[in-house]
Amino acid sequence: MTSPVLIIIPAFNEEATILNTVRLIQSFTPFDYIVINDGSIDSTFRILKENNINHISLPVNLGIGGAMQTGYQYAWRMGYDYAVQLDADGQHNPSEVTNLLEAIQDGDFDMVIGSRFLETTAYKGTLTRRIGIYYFYYLLKVIARIEVKDPTSGYRIVNRKVIQLFAQDYPVDYPEVEVLVKLARKKFRIKEVKAEMNDRQGGVSSISKSKGIYYMIKVTFFSLIRSYL
Repeated sequence: MTSPVLIIIPAFNEEATILNTVRLIQSFTPFDYIVINDGSIDSTFRILKENNINHISLPVNLGIGGAMQTGYQYAWRMGYDYAVQLDADGQHNPSEVTNLLEAIQDGDFDMVIGSRFLETTAYKGTLTRRIGIYYFYYLLKVIARIEVKDPTSGYRIVNRKVIQLFAQDYPVDYPEVEVLVKLARKKFRIKEVKAEMNDRQGGVSSISKSKGIYYMIKVTFFSLIRSYL
């Protein structure tokens, strides 16, 4: 460990973007990073090996939840004070990591979310995605009594207390909304800050239009369960 912050990069079939993402992290931040290669079947593993990129390779695809829990377990064992989730597909700007870190330190928060909608940003997104985001905003408002403008944002930083919690228990897939319910239930403090984001720079999203309805139903069901646990 050379810094108090670990950037966790879950990656599944991200051969088109992973090298550039890591290079941007190295250029814009002084922090440690780890790529969690989530059973990729393209050239992601070869790119990581050939370029000496810090990584953990999972033998099978566990999904975003399993990949992130692996990263949190690593962060906990290695003693990091903060862990950042940063997507491998180029949507998250590494230059924003410092803003997330300052926000979580200055306000004594447990999680800070990089938000596309807290203030006006260049991000637009599809109509379908925006409808889903608004739906989860109201769901969280009702069942968790918190207001998060960008509940599906995966650009997040958490402190060591949350690292420990997530290392022990983390949703298997589509975890972003579920973990907010979990943290709210346990009285952890959550904050949003403005973050500029890009469209996906390559590869294919794991949530296609055909999976959108399934995604909303599943997350709603498990979020309701978590709200009563």
